[in-house]
Amino acid sequence: MGATRVLVRCVMKKKTGITIYDLATELNLSPSTVSRALHDHPSIGKETIKTIKELARARGYRRNIVAANLRNQETTNIGIITPRIDRPFLSGLISGAEKAAREAGYQMLISQSQDSYAHEIDNTKALFDSRVCGLIVSLAMETRDYSHFKPFMDSDTPVVFADRIPPVQIKGHKVMVDNYKAGFMATEHLIEQGCRRIAHLGGALSQQIYIDRRQGYIDALRAHGLPIEEAFIINGSNLSAEEGFRFTNVLLDLPIPPDGLFAANDTAAVSAIRCAKSRGVRIPDELAIIGFNNDPVCQIIEPELSSLGHPAMDMGRLAVEQLLAAMHAEVPIPYQTTILETELVVRASTKRR
Repeated sequence: MGATRVLVRCVMKKKTGITIYDLATELNLSPSTVSRALHDHPSIGKETIKTIKELARARGYRRNIVAANLRNQETTNIGIITPRIDRPFLSGLISGAEKAAREAGYQMLISQSQDSYAHEIDNTKALFDSRVCGLIVSLAMETRDYSHFKPFMDSDTPVVFADRIPPVQIKGHKVMVDNYKAGFMATEHLIEQGCRRIAHLGGALSQQIYIDRRQGYIDALRAHGLPIEEAFIINGSNLSAEEGFRFTNVLLDLPIPPDGLFAANDTAAVSAIRCAKSRGVRIPDELAIIGFNNDPVCQIIEPELSSLGHPAMDMGRLAVEQLLAAMHAEVPIPYQTTILETELVVRASTKRR
């Protein structure tokens, strides 16, 4: 039976010594270059070797024998970093990945960034130092720079981005849904139910998934000849329950409020329902609301929330399969992008017709 371990970062952590990562950061080199230099690898120039060794001596670097042993062994640990582990979609992604890894004889090391870029960097370093044989990442909402994944690429350790992926110019293996199509479907459903003034609550536009969902929303309006009202489009920083409630208030305070709302996750959509009800707005007659993810809460809130199904378990499983294919390939394989379909799940929050 496979074991799942959770990495816990202690606040009062005591530093045990200088690492190759520290030397690499100070010299603006990759960790793999520093490592090769310390072992007098012929691919590294003599002056570079000298500089690195002098800094290592000055900083009191000592070789980590445990880490060295791990490097020389075939590890069976796969790392996974997600924004949170307490969101239904993300817990489903982790479950799907863990099941697929365990069936293939691997174990998962799980960490969460709490949507913090700094935490994501810390987790990436911890997993790199643990010598995981592959990494699965769903990016933090704050992430706009991706250089902390370079040590994995430099050491030929495969990385698969799942759900929240970097921009197209950042190369890597990716597993995702067709967020553009899903945004189009959600908006078109509201139009078909008779909505004509449709608002959108989206996530941070630093994340490609929220760019794509927003564009799908805009193009659906255009396709049906409806105006695009800038006041109806709000992008938050984390799409939390608090943001969903606050932004819905903003929309309902407009001189002519929207009669439909597409929220880019169910957390914000549920808060939109709560906000509207608190103001006496009838759902769906005066405001039809649809979310994204099809979380269990969709069937708990009253009225039940329409949503776009997000295949979390499948995404986790496919991320592991893609990772294993890259790990076991005799020669590097081209970067692959796997796109999954979403499903429109209609419930009472949008049923006008």
